[in-house]
Amino acid sequence: MTSPRPSTGSGRRALFLIGAVALAAALFAGFWKPPANPDATTVVVDEKLKARRLTNPLRYAPPHARSIAWWDGVPDQVRADSTETGPESNIHPADYAGPETCKKCHKKNYSSWSKHPHRWMNAMATESNVVGDFSGDAGISHLGGRVEFFRRGGSFRMTTERGDHSREYVINQTIGSRFFQYYIGKQVKGEAPAGRPTYQRDHVLPFGYWMDRAEWVPVVHVYSEDEFADGERTDAFAEDFPKVFSDYAVACNHCHTTFPAADQLVRLPHAVSRHAPMPMHFLFSEYLADAHPKLWDASKHTSTVDARGLLGLINSFEKYEAPEHAVTLGISCEACHLGCKDHVVGRDAKPGFFPTSPHLLVENDGAKIQTDRNHDNVNWTCSRCHAGNRPQYVGTMSTWNSTEYTDATRGTCYSKLKCIDCHNPHEATGPKWKNTPAQDDALCLRCHDNLKTEQARAAHTHHPVGSTGSHCMDCHMPRLNEGLQDVVRTHTITSPTEWRMIESNEPNACNMCHTEKPIDWTLSHLKDWFEANYDERKLTENYPQRDGAVAIGWLKSAKPHVRLIGADSLFRMQSTWALPNLVGALDDPYLINRQFARIGIEELFGVSLKTFGYQFYMTPDERRQPIEKIHEHLKTKPAAKVSSALPTTPSAAIREPRAQIRTESR
Repeated sequence: MTSPRPSTGSGRRALFLIGAVALAAALFAGFWKPPANPDATTVVVDEKLKARRLTNPLRYAPPHARSIAWWDGVPDQVRADSTETGPESNIHPADYAGPETCKKCHKKNYSSWSKHPHRWMNAMATESNVVGDFSGDAGISHLGGRVEFFRRGGSFRMTTERGDHSREYVINQTIGSRFFQYYIGKQVKGEAPAGRPTYQRDHVLPFGYWMDRAEWVPVVHVYSEDEFADGERTDAFAEDFPKVFSDYAVACNHCHTTFPAADQLVRLPHAVSRHAPMPMHFLFSEYLADAHPKLWDASKHTSTVDARGLLGLINSFEKYEAPEHAVTLGISCEACHLGCKDHVVGRDAKPGFFPTSPHLLVENDGAKIQTDRNHDNVNWTCSRCHAGNRPQYVGTMSTWNSTEYTDATRGTCYSKLKCIDCHNPHEATGPKWKNTPAQDDALCLRCHDNLKTEQARAAHTHHPVGSTGSHCMDCHMPRLNEGLQDVVRTHTITSPTEWRMIESNEPNACNMCHTEKPIDWTLSHLKDWFEANYDERKLTENYPQRDGAVAIGWLKSAKPHVRLIGADSLFRMQSTWALPNLVGALDDPYLINRQFARIGIEELFGVSLKTFGYQFYMTPDERRQPIEKIHEHLKTKPAAKVSSALPTTPSAAIREPRAQIRTESR
């Protein structure tokens, strides 16, 4: 897909003003405060400027967007090259009817949606929505400080205190309902760090509730895309907390909440339109006059707004608080189906999946605009939230979840697959993936009909039909993504022979099951089966112990995401022979890795690590003694069948009998 091409003729001369907007963005976007009175964003200009703006219209075209917001009107050549999507609209605020209007006719979908994590992705902090323990009896000790959670005057509160520094927050909204619930609020007491509007703006608070374990825990992936090691993570008790202010409206609510699509084109054009089926041109000033007249008076000439004023208007959209401007909190029907008011009142047979508006043009070479539930429209719908940049493996797969669309486009198959081929958008996945391995295989075999016979699949996979190694996803979509409390499958469909992952000693599908095998065992099979060859120099460099268990090597990697998958693979394969290494994962310098290690050990050995005084968010000194107790206990635990003379080196480990392999696929 290509970005919107520059218009020909007079449109090309608008590049100067694009540069002006970009420069203004760099200079002012971080601190520009749009005034309450829109007139204050205007400037007085002369007639010569008006004339220049006729041929050089002001527009907003951020990087990676496939949409351009035109302020002074669309140039004639662009209009000639484009197709109008109106006159009907399905993206303006007035076009949205809300999910309650769907209930009467779509009872089944409404009922399942009501229990869906999408529905509860964002909600007001009410008695019925808050699941955390705010009784006043629960709290958390962390980094030498104390956090308490309680009720006051009908509101939910959180306090942090360490030494002379204390803060109190009031909770206004919630995020999530599946495994964790995080909280959004404002500071009401204590010092606020300079330049952070913690008293004025709703932001993500530093502690959340782990629902499965009924525990309060530090939040992750909020203040940075990357997680950090001990001593480098955000300290919620520090005088300068938060160093990075996580304004919920600006950074989060565009995906956790349902806003009118036209507002989203203004708020976040690079995210909303980046994967659109075709380039779009949005008549911004006309839309404002139509849908948001308080922001723009159509009687004024557009040339009275300069680049800085335009950014001020856009910034006012970016800071939209969901309770005031959203269609609904959470992700509701019209996040995907777009505005359905016409459908509800019977004027339109079916909702469209492509945006239409008298203020929206598209470049489609004169072809008829497809508004149905086709491949491009459906996948674009999902991409508006499930896309983005995450830290990556060398094979380009994301290391943690929520960018499934982006990952899918990096692999094979996605030119034909639709997200809804595998995922029912109206039905919650649940705590675990519901499909059986055979059902998952059937999804793949709809296209790969050359593998439908058992004989063909056995020849392709080199594993007996029905065994773990015979299932499509175990080899082509292995569990590489850090999920909320499970390692889940990557959506990058690739080959188990992926050379970058193997040569770099990052997780490969073979050793994620065959955890005790050395890399040369894997290379031998890949060569025999698929004629795969690898760079011997890189293998020697990245596998210092060629005869050691590959999964143990992953646990020793300098890359935290590789260590996470190493531990998960050992737990999943019930590799009790690796006990010292698995217990060692409880001391990983990364908090998120320790959390997953705790889950793995508790599930594999049937113990609660809290009884040993262990918490994954402890400091290194605090967790040292509990880890020693855990190790001593597990060495003699009869149910685990673990020898007290466990191997301590990878080469010795691979000679131990292998535990029974789990057979579930996902």
